[in-house]
Amino acid sequence: MPADPTERSEAHAGKPALVMVLDEPLDLPALCAHLRRRLVETDAVQVICDVRRLTHPSTTTLDALARLQLTARRLGCRLWLHHPHPRLRALLELAGLSEVIPSKPP
Repeated sequence: MPADPTERSEAHAGKPALVMVLDEPLDLPALCAHLRRRLVETDAVQVICDVRRLTHPSTTTLDALARLQLTARRLGCRLWLHHPHPRLRALLELAGLSEVIPSKPP
């Protein structure tokens, strides 16, 4: 994981968004703490997770994404996935999480 996997972005009709680039292996406690800190520091209303590097998803990946979504929602934000690998999409569908952790709308 890079030192700062987040950056500011303007998305969805001018509403500020925080972009996180996720890479394997995922350090869940560090990711959640980093996301929490960045959301408190900014006025972002949504989080876009670039997950294109997560090419071998597992239940650990789903756990991490669900916890990141929960962290974002607790702070009044919404998390979206950007560029999910077909394997990740399939795993989200299988687990019934595709609506809880949605892909970024067009």
